[in-house]
Amino acid sequence: MNYRNLTPSMSLLLAFEAAARHESYTRAAEELSLTQSAVSRQVQTLEQQLGVILFRREGRTVKLTEVGRLYQREISEALGRIRSATLHAIAHQGGGGSLRLATLPTFGSKWLLPRLHEFYRRHPEVLVHINSRIEPVDFATSGIDAAIVVASGDQPGLVCHRLHAEELVVILSPALAATRSEWTPQDISRQTLLSVTNNPNAWGDWFTHHGVAHQAMRLGPSFELTSHLIQAVRADIGIGLVPRILITDELAEGKLVSPVLPYASARGYYLVYPARNRALPALEAFRGWLLDESDLRSGNV
Repeated sequence: MNYRNLTPSMSLLLAFEAAARHESYTRAAEELSLTQSAVSRQVQTLEQQLGVILFRREGRTVKLTEVGRLYQREISEALGRIRSATLHAIAHQGGGGSLRLATLPTFGSKWLLPRLHEFYRRHPEVLVHINSRIEPVDFATSGIDAAIVVASGDQPGLVCHRLHAEELVVILSPALAATRSEWTPQDISRQTLLSVTNNPNAWGDWFTHHGVAHQAMRLGPSFELTSHLIQAVRADIGIGLVPRILITDELAEGKLVSPVLPYASARGYYLVYPARNRALPALEAFRGWLLDESDLRSGNV
């Protein structure tokens, strides 16, 4: 066995990994700042070196073969470890290093960013690069070090730290809230109910909790971002059911009204990351601060 054939060059592996992730030589070429023909040649060279077919050519498109998909999984994880090791080296030389954090958009803007100055006050040597993500993060290919997510429990294969329980509150515009002196769950059920796409069962669970028949639900528009739903409520398009930690300012300022008690959902906010990133200096610093901050604020969420 020629061991050199078992260690293809990094340029071949990067071309294959990008082409496999996109199943497109053109998109891989755009990502790597290469020509489409250069990516195609590198993939063909890798196939010749390995002696296997990684892609099926179907007209102008390419599809991974079964062995190609298995190879992609292993290569993506290996490249993730290499990138992590590189970040370790950079972080140790630079003092604190940097952290690429993915977070839900509204949680980032409404909860995290208003508090982040406290983190920088304690750790001025660390940079936190924030990426807004709604879909689950692929840590093997995205370059993301850690993420703040909403989930119903620990995430398989990831280190998970629970930050907050999710408490949902019904929100109304002040004008709508003023039409009644008291709001019951039955009154709520007769309104147009707005929802967010990543929690489609929220209203159903709330109705069950309050003993209201699901047939009474009047479901209205759904929104990808909680911040858009909040704006829709303020515009009197309907009423919403949102995490309380995301609308504390609006409630305090009277821009929104919550006429019924909070409802504790089965979900919570978590900091998650692959075990290989556990010792990243920037992540260690951020994790410690975030857990401290969550403990300090636990009485307000």
